[in-house]
Amino acid sequence: MVSKTTKTDSDTETSIEKSLGRLENIVEEIEQTPPPLETLIERYEEGMKLLQICREKLDAAEKRIEIITRNSRGETALKPFEES
Repeated sequence: MVSKTTKTDSDTETSIEKSLGRLENIVEEIEQTPPPLETLIERYEEGMKLLQICREKLDAAEKRIEIITRNSRGETALKPFEES
């Protein structure tokens, strides 16, 4: 029996964090001891998939933020990020 779970915001953050962590591990693995060409290709493919997952999740987060920041006329009120 397969149970269904709903994803929460923390699941999304964890997924991004796990993906980025794995990407870092791949880079470290390649830098420390360069593996054979076939392994490099496999790591590259894995890295590209992880990168795509991160991009999709970040794009979705950006759209949510744009919806939240709409002005009273329904127009998106984009403001540049200011570090405090």
